[in-house]
Amino acid sequence: MQDLIGRNFGLLIAYVIPGFIVLWGVGFVDGRVADWLSGSATQAGPTVGGFLYVTIASVGLGMTASAVRWLVVDTIHHATGLVRPRWSDRPLHERIDGYTWIIENHYRYYQFYGNSAVALLFTALVWRVSSPEIGSGLGWIDASVIAVTAVLFAGSRSALELYYRRAESLLGPDMECADMTNGGSPKKPIQTKPKTETKQVGDKAGTTQPKPKE
Repeated sequence: MQDLIGRNFGLLIAYVIPGFIVLWGVGFVDGRVADWLSGSATQAGPTVGGFLYVTIASVGLGMTASAVRWLVVDTIHHATGLVRPRWSDRPLHERIDGYTWIIENHYRYYQFYGNSAVALLFTALVWRVSSPEIGSGLGWIDASVIAVTAVLFAGSRSALELYYRRAESLLGPDMECADMTNGGSPKKPIQTKPKTETKQVGDKAGTTQPKPKE
């Protein structure tokens, strides 16, 4: 039960919360989404259907934000000195509990920081475009968005570095790995040359070849 609660919390912060931030931004340009979020679609207030719509939309948008984060934020981190290690997946089945702990306590937080930064920038941009009366100058809201995004970006770098370091320490280094959006980095298969057997014949091998029957 404890593991289930921990994993649900990890998925909540990694996808649902960033997805909700994106959905909040969509609400600036779509009145129906705004009604889902405010619960004003009916006089009775929030409904079970509205809650279900918001949850499903948040998960989908959160996974989309995660893909954008993988494409943009991960690339920036790797291009600015954060080296992605190459670890082996051979001992993974023996150390799956430890690897799961690293995922839930480091990589999920990295996803939250990175995905939330992407979602926040998207929502701020939509708010800006949908509210031309605000003007072109930077206000305190814009400054707050920039500051929070910078903090989230720094937090994502720290969490990703810890994830890399501890995963490599647990699994050990190996050959080149393939980058994945969910944090796993499985090893590419190693191509080996087929073994060839050499046979010695005659006196050198100490044996003689049988003569073919006539």
